[in-house]
Amino acid sequence: MEKIRRIYVWEIPVRFYHWVNMTCIIVLVLTGYFIGNPPAIQRGTEAYANYWFATNRFLHYVFAYLFFFNFLLRIYWAFVGNEFANWKQFLPVTKKQWNEISEVLKVDILQLKTWSFESKGHNALASFTYFFMFLAFVLQCLTGFGMYAAMSTSWFPQLFAWFIPLVGGDETARHIHHILMWVFIVFAMIHVYLVVYHDYVERTGVASSMISGWKFITGHKHHD
Repeated sequence: MEKIRRIYVWEIPVRFYHWVNMTCIIVLVLTGYFIGNPPAIQRGTEAYANYWFATNRFLHYVFAYLFFFNFLLRIYWAFVGNEFANWKQFLPVTKKQWNEISEVLKVDILQLKTWSFESKGHNALASFTYFFMFLAFVLQCLTGFGMYAAMSTSWFPQLFAWFIPLVGGDETARHIHHILMWVFIVFAMIHVYLVVYHDYVERTGVASSMISGWKFITGHKHHD
């Protein structure tokens, strides 16, 4: 009988970031879609009854700020958190990490084999993917706040105003911002599928660990 041991992987700040980030992305995608494609909705005869689009924009801006500062928290925790949250986990600089990426591709993508090892934290391919998603987050913030700077007198959006001329103007920035929205949608779909899949294959509590912080290791060959 396999000996199962429980290990504490995801600290509270990491779990907090994950769920706040998920909420922000859902709200930003929904409100952002309507900003890019506003439907003609008329409700009642009074002006206040047709003020829904302003409310939609306000929610987008509020959650954009929340998204940004929550992301800063995650960056900070990448330097002060435990080994599973550390920034080094997201860059495959060792042979072991590249071997694990190869193993994950054989299991997840090519379906050439069943799971042969356990990852205490994120597997190396997931971590490397998150690194590129973090870069996408940065680009989304630069384009979003950069465009917002043109209609805001607040000092914070003005910090990003330099980026819009750099990419060729508002139109290009809007295209980038819109494309990244779909990148996040596709990523979220794949992410949820793989979490469920790995939870079934690994049986280590992948899904519940982002709530409790704990995962279960059975003693097979595993990678940090």
